[in-house]
Amino acid sequence: MCGIAGIVSLRGETIPRLSDALTVMGQLLEHRGPDDDGQWVAPDSSVGFAHRRLSILDLSPAGHQPMIGENGTVIAHNGEVYNYLELRDRLKDRWVFKSTSDTETVLAAYDIHGADFAQQLRGMFATAIYDQRTNKLTLVRDRFGIKPIYYTIDKDILFFASEAKALLPFLPDIKTDTESFAEYLTFQYCIGEQTLFKGIKQLMPGHMLVAETGSPIQVKKYWDVEYNIDYDHSPKYFEDRFQELLMDSMKLHLRSDVPVGSYMSGGIDSSLMAILAAEHDHQNRDCFHGKFTQFPGYDESKYALDAAEVSGSILHQADITAQDFENSIEDVIYHLDFPTAGPGSFPQYMVSKLAAEKVKVVLGGQGGDEIFGGYARYLVAYFEQCIKAALDGSYHDGHYVVTIESIIPNLGLLREYKPMIKMFWQEGLFEDLDARYFRLIDRSNDMTDEIDWNQLNKGQVFDSFRQIFNKSNVGKEAYFDKMTHFDFKCLLPALLNVEDRMAMAHGLESRVPFLDHPLVEFAATVPADVKFEGGNMKHLIKQSFGNKLPPSITNRRDKMGFPVPLKEWFGGELKDFVTDTFGQKNAQHRPFMNTDRIAEGLGAELKFSRKTWGLLSLEIWHQKFHDRAAHWKKMNPL
Repeated sequence: MCGIAGIVSLRGETIPRLSDALTVMGQLLEHRGPDDDGQWVAPDSSVGFAHRRLSILDLSPAGHQPMIGENGTVIAHNGEVYNYLELRDRLKDRWVFKSTSDTETVLAAYDIHGADFAQQLRGMFATAIYDQRTNKLTLVRDRFGIKPIYYTIDKDILFFASEAKALLPFLPDIKTDTESFAEYLTFQYCIGEQTLFKGIKQLMPGHMLVAETGSPIQVKKYWDVEYNIDYDHSPKYFEDRFQELLMDSMKLHLRSDVPVGSYMSGGIDSSLMAILAAEHDHQNRDCFHGKFTQFPGYDESKYALDAAEVSGSILHQADITAQDFENSIEDVIYHLDFPTAGPGSFPQYMVSKLAAEKVKVVLGGQGGDEIFGGYARYLVAYFEQCIKAALDGSYHDGHYVVTIESIIPNLGLLREYKPMIKMFWQEGLFEDLDARYFRLIDRSNDMTDEIDWNQLNKGQVFDSFRQIFNKSNVGKEAYFDKMTHFDFKCLLPALLNVEDRMAMAHGLESRVPFLDHPLVEFAATVPADVKFEGGNMKHLIKQSFGNKLPPSITNRRDKMGFPVPLKEWFGGELKDFVTDTFGQKNAQHRPFMNTDRIAEGLGAELKFSRKTWGLLSLEIWHQKFHDRAAHWKKMNPL
């Protein structure tokens, strides 16, 4: 796991002080790779790479990067290619290997397979390869967006890096992208290639960027998931096949020259990862959990302890407080580069800090909710559609996964979500599927006073959402698949951004075994009623691995993600902190925001509302980056 950066003249011209600029980028990424650093500059100084290394595989100096091949190719690689041993074996007759690293295996795959090399890789990666024979730069990002890569272009010079902050010194100005701002307010994440920083784009998951001297850059998609539903096999077949694929993924994800720990939230996904890891190797028994014991309803440590007991693991716990929030929130936003994906990033930061004291690699359960249907909103949305179908007598017209009769026994899962359901049903009941799901995930419904929507185009946000939600690779009326697909393509990369940044802030590598492309491609063929039988969330996981999980976890009816007592804190001991944050002089003049109304509403919102969190994160983001624009600009040596 590493940090990469690079600068390329698209005209092939010399870049003065190139090495100094690469040094700046490397310093801004130092936390991602505290074990080693390297730099490569082409003889004509028209291109250069910087690299920061966290040593996990091939701990020897032979794994140093940037790595240069005999054929004139240069690579800076971030991530892990888990099938590198199998790939290496296939390539050994055509490449003389000098190291045991996965990085050199990627370099060999590029040399032999050309532009198709990414198809050979199984893992998480953001990789830059410069081919000196053709003066061509190739950037490639893994299929799911586990590893990040950002880029910007200024005066025909392309800058790229693992984190957007390493690009800030080279922007003409630090400004907010208006379209992305509207997306953030709506979802608390951005859904396209634009970021909150105007001029900085992310390379999208499953895409590669190619830049050749004198030619426009090209961005190409090399992978996508296709929902070709398999109606020919029994549920037992899908359970057996899922077991095979997940166990194979676990075997590869546990490849490491150092011990592997696990996050342990107390939910199904992370508990299963920890239990399977411990079964594989007795070294992998360190597990990490964050809890909130100050207020009832936020402490999930009982379930984490149950999973630890089953796996024979050692559970390390962080009791997280309001003071931790006040001390850490600025660092959280700094490492995220921009606010995203809800308040779970804060406890993730605290638990990653704890984990980094014991291990260098940790497993997480990201992807399980989006692939196998783990969000309560799927049940809310389907309940409405079942009522509509029952009233209309139209079950036969669409792919209804469940009937009104079969879903009723699982409605107790929605007890904590009654306020959300009330708001959801206030308007638009029984509208089109896309409009209803958009309303269900819209985080801005209660921000009418705090935001000047007249300056923002929310209609464009809905249009962008609808294009993804109604994508042709998902069945026309497969509501469950449409919902999970949107979250898989948009929410999941935002959550993975949190997973990566909060771990890398402490020099920790986070791995996510659910996100192995053979497993994901298989899951897309599973009929929705097998994954979501009777509205039972994660039914396939429970059926396939229920014998390994504690009953207290498989039968839970109150899992809430990573709940944080923000309502209690913001209305109590953190009220002064939040008020002071919004009371600063610059905060009174933020575009699109009415900070006076924000302060008035502290503590008054619903228990799990994210309104104050989202707006507070934005304000801290402005202070860390926009208000310090001169500081960032001063770092540019070019």
